[in-house]
Amino acid sequence: MTVSSDDDLESLRRIGRIVADALEIMGRAIEPGITTRELDAIGRDFLEREGARSAPETVYGFPGATCISVNEEIAHGIPGERPIAAGDLVNIDVSAEKDGWFSDTGASFAVPPVTRAVERLCRDGRRAMWTGLRQVGAGKPLAGIGQAVGAFAKKNGYTLVRNLASHGIGASLHEEPTEIATWPDASERRIMTEGLVFTVEPFLSLGADFAENRDDDPWTLYSRPKALTVQYEHTVVATRNGPLVLTMPSQ
Repeated sequence: MTVSSDDDLESLRRIGRIVADALEIMGRAIEPGITTRELDAIGRDFLEREGARSAPETVYGFPGATCISVNEEIAHGIPGERPIAAGDLVNIDVSAEKDGWFSDTGASFAVPPVTRAVERLCRDGRRAMWTGLRQVGAGKPLAGIGQAVGAFAKKNGYTLVRNLASHGIGASLHEEPTEIATWPDASERRIMTEGLVFTVEPFLSLGADFAENRDDDPWTLYSRPKALTVQYEHTVVATRNGPLVLTMPSQ
């Protein structure tokens, strides 16, 4: 999608704030003993109060309002009866629709006490996302995002999951430009046009480079090889002045 009017932008800002606030509220609610289903209900209640609908549930029939992935799960985890425990690494991905406009955000949360390696992984996951976001701007190459994130990961001793990509968003949950790599991709030739709306969401890992399903679950993705992995995500607009991040919380 390309933003073509102030009304478009305001609508995108509105749903961006809603998903960001939902993520913030859910992150604050994480504590040992809460189940992922209870955590999901907190997100659902907030979205409904704001007049928004869960995007994965509405668009794809996902069995939950949000995706909550714990430890060995790295994406699209189904909310259920699993209790969160001290030491867990929890990823929450919130995407929603309001008045025909979509936005998507996500973050990983370490439940204390955790090792210094996990603390560092979370810190560097955010840094990797912002490294990619700083490459966003009208007229700049999309390949610059993956090149910058890849250089960051290599310098700091991480791997990147290379089959979970960023994507266009706005009038639908997933749209052109599709499959935006957050790793170096020599085949990428596309240029960001002014007003282009998409996500930046690298998956930074302590050793994994691939995500895969298991036979008993068509949704949840697991790391291969098995390794702790974090994801941080913003929805952004490419402007002449650089990135305009839409998914910042209101407070």
